[in-house]
Amino acid sequence: MSTSELPASHAELMDGVYRWQRHIYDLTRKYYLLGRDQMIAGLDVPPGGTVLELGCGTGRNIVLAARRYPDARFFGLDISTEMLETARASIAREGLSDRVALARGDATDFDANGLFGIESFDRIFVSYSLSMIPGWEKTVSAALAALAPGGSLHVVDFGQQEGLPGWFRTLLRGWLRKFHVAPRESLRDVLESESERTGSTFRFRTLYRGYAWLAVIRQPKG
Repeated sequence: MSTSELPASHAELMDGVYRWQRHIYDLTRKYYLLGRDQMIAGLDVPPGGTVLELGCGTGRNIVLAARRYPDARFFGLDISTEMLETARASIAREGLSDRVALARGDATDFDANGLFGIESFDRIFVSYSLSMIPGWEKTVSAALAALAPGGSLHVVDFGQQEGLPGWFRTLLRGWLRKFHVAPRESLRDVLESESERTGSTFRFRTLYRGYAWLAVIRQPKG
């Protein structure tokens, strides 16, 4: 999907939400986007591997991952031009522009070869983006289709806060709605179903009493 064909309403919504927030996003989100660093540590990128982040936002995660795996090449996709502007500045500031490429695109329907000249990736990760993407199930399918044999998809996002008090869940959901975020109740079921469909293995963890869910789908080596 070309940038001219991106869903205008969602792209414009995200640009509107993050036009000013992007400047303080990482400072504020570190307190409640939990589990991101555990996900990055579990990527276990092979030497010379390729890694794609869907919904790369400000570039916070891709910068940390690029530091942790210095032999890998990284690619980031986001629908918001505002976020990509911040991400590019951050990547350049860290001296990582030679190993990190970014592109604007729709995570539910993207052409990796057209955007990056890469047919498939060893690792793909999605951090707290599925809860913001309309038709997020398509993102899971698109990610699995873009994985190389033996590659893995890593997802961290809001869980259902199943082990936390009801009042906490109510307050959190109310706060998240202000930013057009909706924790996906069926996330685990969709990921497990997609892993079965593709003959992949599936690992799932709840973090912080269900505050966050962390999952890995690993494709067979072929």
